[in-house]
Amino acid sequence: MLATYLIGLREGLEAGLIVGILVAYLAKLGRRDLLGRLWIGIGLAIAVALGVGAALTWGPYAMTFQAQEILGGVLSIVAVAMVTWMTFWMGSHGASLSKELRSSVDAAIDRSWFALVVLGAVSVGREGIETALFVWANAAGGSDPLLATLGAVLGILTAVVISWGISRGLVRFNLGRFFTWTGLFLIFVAAGVLAYGIGDLQEASVIPGWGTHAYSLVAIVPPGSWYGTVLAGIFNFSPEPTWAQVFAWVAYVVITVPLYLLMLRRRSRARAAAAAVPAAAAAAAPPAAPVAPVSGGRVAERIETP
Repeated sequence: MLATYLIGLREGLEAGLIVGILVAYLAKLGRRDLLGRLWIGIGLAIAVALGVGAALTWGPYAMTFQAQEILGGVLSIVAVAMVTWMTFWMGSHGASLSKELRSSVDAAIDRSWFALVVLGAVSVGREGIETALFVWANAAGGSDPLLATLGAVLGILTAVVISWGISRGLVRFNLGRFFTWTGLFLIFVAAGVLAYGIGDLQEASVIPGWGTHAYSLVAIVPPGSWYGTVLAGIFNFSPEPTWAQVFAWVAYVVITVPLYLLMLRRRSRARAAAAAVPAAAAAAAPPAAPVAPVSGGRVAERIETP
């Protein structure tokens, strides 16, 4: 439940920030008359995400056992790929997200009335489909899919409240730190989903080696224990993984974690360099004349991801 809660919270915040940027920019342009088109697109995106979730939940029941395992394994791998790509994309493009979205709004306004509907649907739909797919993949390997789904719903509702509070200036917290740490956490969750997907493909005889365990931790982590249940629910932990599952988990973590930390380091250096330029210019500039305060001024705040 904790894993799906954080998935829902993170993806919901990303979608909420995108919606906040789009709405705020249209208001800034004085085009509130176009908000209806934007909300139509957002509504379509939510409907598609719910449809994907429903299809993943009830669709496989008409399939054979082997077909279900193949579908589950393939979709688990796809979910890992989508979450990994989105984690790195947000880490490298988050600072310019607001600018990119404003440019997209300008282009959509110049095209046609339907272009803004498409922009809202695509911007939010990507987050919704990714959430539905990853939550399903994580819940499929957990012991209680109902709790996993409930965790995702609670995470999304929390994200809605936080996004509303940010847009109203009522909530302030370090979004950069939040996305950084949740991104690292989701890498380990994704590693477990990947191992589970490999296990599904082994059960379907697509990948050999099912039934041959690399090691057994049943004596240390019994499957029925509360901590075994927690580990299985959050990280898809298996006390008796196959060699293919172990190799997939280790390879994913060994490759992804260093690349993620390297990206964070480069981003930190880029920010430090960008901050040093105006500081040096300000130090070299002559002192400015004092300016009388202006009463009644208002500061427009914009919503941006780190």
